[in-house]
Amino acid sequence: MRDRLILLPGWGLGVSPLEPLAAALRGLDERLHVEIEPLPELESSDPEEWLEELDSTLPQDAWLGGWSLGGMLACELAARRGDRCCGLFTLASNASFVAHEHWSSAMAGETFDAFLAGCGTDPRATLKRFSLLCAQGAEDPRGLSRLLLGGAPNTTAPVLLSGLQVLAQLDTRQALQSFRGPQLHLFAGLDGLVPVQAAGELLALLPDVEIGLIEQASHAFLLEDPHGVAGAIQAFLHESGDD
Repeated sequence: MRDRLILLPGWGLGVSPLEPLAAALRGLDERLHVEIEPLPELESSDPEEWLEELDSTLPQDAWLGGWSLGGMLACELAARRGDRCCGLFTLASNASFVAHEHWSSAMAGETFDAFLAGCGTDPRATLKRFSLLCAQGAEDPRGLSRLLLGGAPNTTAPVLLSGLQVLAQLDTRQALQSFRGPQLHLFAGLDGLVPVQAAGELLALLPDVEIGLIEQASHAFLLEDPHGVAGAIQAFLHESGDD
């Protein structure tokens, strides 16, 4: 169904950060059915198991979009579905969250390892630190961090840990190159988790897809300006023939 759009959230903070964006999208087009789907609650750190669960749960022939980890999973799912996915968009999603020799514009491996270790010993403190990094660069970072943390579900420690391990393993470059449908990837200029240089690196990898940069914005820019982000997504849907 070309009038159905699925949104996948990021790690640890649940569906709440996506709710203002979903409401804004519905307000722009009452024919568009927007659904926010929570990420799998699996203790497995195998990305294939996460993708299998999403593929079996989410409706076919829909637009797929997501924030951060949700966007990376949407990329892999879009490539898996091919023509059964109308199109793809991501918000503050890197091709690889952790830097490696083929993708330098990402979090340093040592930084991520420390984050992973912190999640194993004190998941709540790690989630708080994560919310602060999400809000870094926002006009009111502490207020935004409190908003993010306040809406976070009580996810078990093993599920949080497995989600981080999945995040570290994903590398969506091949999926993005193989998916032939329309793509939009939005980045933030002041993102504390995804370096702004990732936008340029992705453009070099995918010169024919739409890549946008919101300069004065944090990783959680979808909460800073849900109506602006909804407008960009709606224009993308329109340009891609969804009218």
